[in-house]
Amino acid sequence: MSLKDTIKKDPRLKKLAMWALSADGGIRPRWWVRNLVNPFFHKRGKGTVFFRRSRRDLVPFNPFEIGHHSTIEDFSFLNNAMGAVKIGNHVFIGASNVIIGPVTLHDHIMTAQNVIISGLNHGISSVSIAYRYQPCTVAEITIGEGCWIGANVVITAGVQIGAFSIIAAGSVVTKDVPSYSMAGGNPARLLKQFNHNTGQWEKIG
Repeated sequence: MSLKDTIKKDPRLKKLAMWALSADGGIRPRWWVRNLVNPFFHKRGKGTVFFRRSRRDLVPFNPFEIGHHSTIEDFSFLNNAMGAVKIGNHVFIGASNVIIGPVTLHDHIMTAQNVIISGLNHGISSVSIAYRYQPCTVAEITIGEGCWIGANVVITAGVQIGAFSIIAAGSVVTKDVPSYSMAGGNPARLLKQFNHNTGQWEKIG
């Protein structure tokens, strides 16, 4: 049995390990983890920029990778504690985004401000235990190459968005969106699809 499995199965060792790795009540990785451990486990491409006020709550025991020439703007928050976060090349993450793994963002994606992309949900199986203490569930979110995600969009766990799609501002995306589509609303629905024969965006329905 590996050391990781041993720690996971022993509540006391697990509690000790989490204390050693994280501060602020288990919310943020400790300084030594961020600066001395994560660089050996996580991948960062050349020319990628994290603005000074962006926040990286990243742990070494789950993958985090970001490609080359990508940008994470101020007040954005990245968290891989519950699942891998993988960000491609030439990705632009706007101000005040929240990205909680498991999430995969392919190349050349652009997000506007205040976008939430979370592959995490808190459990709701009991009404006698506060939801914040119940076991979490995860389902990976994948966003394809070249997508544009508008301001104030929420993308929920398990959603797959195809390449070169557009999500209108203020949308809540709870279902998959095919490639070359426009979707909007709460819950989001398909509005248009790109017709490669005519070279035009065409309304649906």
